[in-house]
Amino acid sequence: MPAKSRKSGEETGLAERPAREEALPHYLGHRDRLRARFSEAGSDALSDYEMLELVLFRALPRRDVKPLAKALIAKFGSFAEVISAPEKRLREVKGLGESAAVDLKIVQAAASRLARGKVKGKTMLSSWSAVLDYCRTAMAFEDKEQFRILFLDKRNQLIADERQQTGTVDHTPVYPREVVKRALELSATAIILVHNHPSGDPTPSRADIQMTQSIQEIAKPLGISVHDHIIVGKEGHASLKGLKLI
Repeated sequence: MPAKSRKSGEETGLAERPAREEALPHYLGHRDRLRARFSEAGSDALSDYEMLELVLFRALPRRDVKPLAKALIAKFGSFAEVISAPEKRLREVKGLGESAAVDLKIVQAAASRLARGKVKGKTMLSSWSAVLDYCRTAMAFEDKEQFRILFLDKRNQLIADERQQTGTVDHTPVYPREVVKRALELSATAIILVHNHPSGDPTPSRADIQMTQSIQEIAKPLGISVHDHIIVGKEGHASLKGLKLI
C-alpha cells in the first residue's frame, strides 16, 4: 500500500511539473511580440514607449518594463528627450536604477556617433541634411545651452567638432576672439557655429545675431569664413544664413 502511494505521488509530481514550467511571466510573451514587430516592420511601427521597452529589456530582464517606459515618457516627453536627459534626472524615476540609466545614455552616445559618422570625411556643404541631423542629435534635447564649432578645411571637410562652452538654460558665453584663435590653431579655413535653445524654439535672438556678426568681422580678414550659425531645438532648427541674418 505505501509503495502504491509513493507511485501516485511521483505521477502527480510529473503531471504538475509541466504546469509549473508553463507559468512564465506574462511580459515574456509581450517582449517576444514586440521584438518580432520591430524586426518585421522597423521602428516606425513602434511608439516611443515601446522603443524604450526594447532598450530596457536587457537592463531589467526580470521585470515588466512597460509601466517604467510609460513613466519615462510622461516625465520627459518623448523617446529622444528620455535618452538625452541627464543621468541624474533619469534616476529620479522610480524603478530605473543605475544600470538602466547608463544603458539609455549609451543609446544617446551611439546615436550621436552614428550621426557624426555620416558627416566625417564628407564635404559639409554637399551633406547639409546630415550636418543638420548631427547637430540636432548632439544638442537639440540638452537642458542647458551649449555652443560648439565645426572646423572645416579648404575642401569644407570636417577637421574637428568641439564644444566650446556650456551655459545656463538661456545663455552661453561666447568669446569671438577665442573662436577665431582656435580656428587658426587648427588651420581651419571655415567654421560652422552651432548652439541649442533648451526652450525648444530655435528662433535666433538679437544676441545670437550680434555674436555671429562679431565672429565674422574678426575671422574674415584672417581668411576664415563663417558658413553658417545653426540653432537647434526640440521644435526644429534655424539657419542664420538661410534667414539672411548673416
